[in-house]
Amino acid sequence: MASKTFNEKLKDSKDMPKIVVIENSRAIRTYGGTDMLIAPPIFYHEIMAEVPRGKVITAVDIREFLAKQYDADFTCPMTSGIFINLAARASCERDHDRIPFWRTLKSNGELNPKYPGGIEYQKKMLEAEGLEIYCRGRKHFRYYVKNYENNLYKLE
Repeated sequence: MASKTFNEKLKDSKDMPKIVVIENSRAIRTYGGTDMLIAPPIFYHEIMAEVPRGKVITAVDIREFLAKQYDADFTCPMTSGIFINLAARASCERDHDRIPFWRTLKSNGELNPKYPGGIEYQKKMLEAEGLEIYCRGRKHFRYYVKNYENNLYKLE
């Protein structure tokens, strides 16, 4: 059996969204509660699709927005990272209806090396929209959007 395309995975919501009650005391302290939302991949895709040119959003912003919508304490950081990447890859798989995935950053305005095309593609696309990128690190380089907070897209 052939594996699913990214677009097939994007549309496969299984039993999501769902709230999982966690009992790990360290996780409860870290994330500030017990009710963890697991949102389907299409939710991330829809949010990423609405970020306008010249604006950015972070994965943390998306997670906080979704948790609030579903009255959860937090959204699962692991599945959100996987599903954000899946949304980017699904977009690149299509000839039309692509989303501006490059506008979704990691925390602190960091570029995502796991996106299709890697850092170079995301950097090129963001710079084309007027955003300035800078590099930190001596051995392991990380790239960030300068003053990304000034260009944050507000979810409502």
